[in-house]
Amino acid sequence: MLAEKTFRDTFSEQNTRENMDAHCLASYHEEIQSREICSPEYVTIVAEADGQLVAYAQLRWGTAPSCVSAFVPGEIQRLYVDKRFHGKGIAHDLMENCLRILKERDSDMAWLGVWEANPRAIAFYKKFNFNEVGDHVFPLGIDPQRDIIMTLSLEN
Repeated sequence: MLAEKTFRDTFSEQNTRENMDAHCLASYHEEIQSREICSPEYVTIVAEADGQLVAYAQLRWGTAPSCVSAFVPGEIQRLYVDKRFHGKGIAHDLMENCLRILKERDSDMAWLGVWEANPRAIAFYKKFNFNEVGDHVFPLGIDPQRDIIMTLSLEN
């Protein structure tokens, strides 16, 4: 499954197997993924290369942290590219599509959480002019990790 594979590829080296296994079991089970894909509160975007899925992004609407000041916030909950396809512009294209869809759904603010120990992702989001506005705890198994909350105004 692409979602679990890309998550493990991104974070396994810096986390324990037990915490990774616990998180993946709670987040990437087939039933959970199916429910998210079918929910009107989510939009899932995929990218293919040579007939296989190589990247995806998932948008979500609903509650946002108090540091996100918006009327209709839209979250970029996940954006992952298979490591074999890093550096090929796929993440850029996914982000462009995410921002387009958020605007089409009348979101006035895009927001996301990014692990403070993921400088590659932080730099990527800064290229799109996302700004740090706060933080929250992201529980990875039994490890409470700090995610930086970043936002981007979608108002023209």
